[in-house]
Amino acid sequence: MTRSPVPAATIREAAGGIAVLAVTNFAAITTEMLPVGLLPQIADGVRVSESTAGLLVTVYAFVVAAAAVPLTVATRRFARKPLLLGTLVAYAASNLAVALAPSYAVLAAGRILGGLAHAVFFSVSIAYASRLVGPLYTGRALTLVTAGGTIGFVLGVPLSTSLGAAVGWRWSFGILAALCLVTSLLVARLLPPVAVEPARAAGDGPRPGRRSLALVVLAITVLFAGHYTVYTYVSPLLLAAGLSPDAVGPVLLAFGAVGLVGLWAAARYLDRAPRAVAVAAVATIAATLVVVAFTLSSAAGLLVAGAVWLAAFGAVPATTQAAALRTHGAGPDVIGAFVNGSSNFGIGVGAAIGSAVIAGPGSQALALTGAAIVAVALVVVLAAPRAFPREP
Repeated sequence: MTRSPVPAATIREAAGGIAVLAVTNFAAITTEMLPVGLLPQIADGVRVSESTAGLLVTVYAFVVAAAAVPLTVATRRFARKPLLLGTLVAYAASNLAVALAPSYAVLAAGRILGGLAHAVFFSVSIAYASRLVGPLYTGRALTLVTAGGTIGFVLGVPLSTSLGAAVGWRWSFGILAALCLVTSLLVARLLPPVAVEPARAAGDGPRPGRRSLALVVLAITVLFAGHYTVYTYVSPLLLAAGLSPDAVGPVLLAFGAVGLVGLWAAARYLDRAPRAVAVAAVATIAATLVVVAFTLSSAAGLLVAGAVWLAAFGAVPATTQAAALRTHGAGPDVIGAFVNGSSNFGIGVGAAIGSAVIAGPGSQALALTGAAIVAVALVVVLAAPRAFPREP
């Protein structure tokens, strides 16, 4: 068990550790989402349909959802820093396996390994960020760490998509494997260790925030399911709207960049008006997915609606993570595991729903289905003022 000094109280004092965690989030999110930008190329490369290739996102997400809580509980006595290092090495091995995969089955096995790494990584990472600062700075610290994941959307996935379109999708995964190894070296050298709290005794009684935590977990699951019902198939939607394959990468780059707007809003208001941020983000996602459904025949209209949709989603990860941690319904690592597992379960369900809808009723039904699911998440947020309070 690793012991360390009392965590830094302010963002400035913890800036180095926060920056390293942001880099690890960049590598992790790029690993998770890279197939979204390369579905057509992957499908051609292993001779499957695009809807079947999209199930790689589902497999990855369901592995995370199933393993996050058990693996987090099993490793809760381990030192946090070496555990984080181990997940990054596993990410590297996963991406290398995908890059070299001779068949869809081997490719899926590589993604399963990545899912196992992800199950532990985000559970540890979310709690790690909260341990580096005092409680008054939790929201801002999570926003800054989440910025690394957002930059994964902004730069990592689009640039890898463009590279895949230019020289082949396997190169994208190979380069990402090398990036994960470099990131592990940064963690080894620069990330300060944090203490592992002793496990809560069985006789300590129930935590009063468990009901609020359950409602946050429910909202996360439904929200991510609705979002990824559509986002998993954003590349085929863009191609169907008339964009060329070479334009998909730059468009995803622009979509990721506008996500920084939502992230900025979260950073500015999450420690002051968390409920307002949550309601505004979820309502905007639901509304703009409806607009997406009716602009699919217009490339310009789809690009504008997509930009607003993804700007709103940029606020979601930090907002939901902070809401979950502030319920105090469990220990930080277990809360991180619930956030990690529920978001990925939502991603997996969304990708599976999207696969069925896009192969059946089609693109417009896909966007409307996503909007309806997100609307359910909005109802949960509105009906749970304690889980999503006006003030932190």
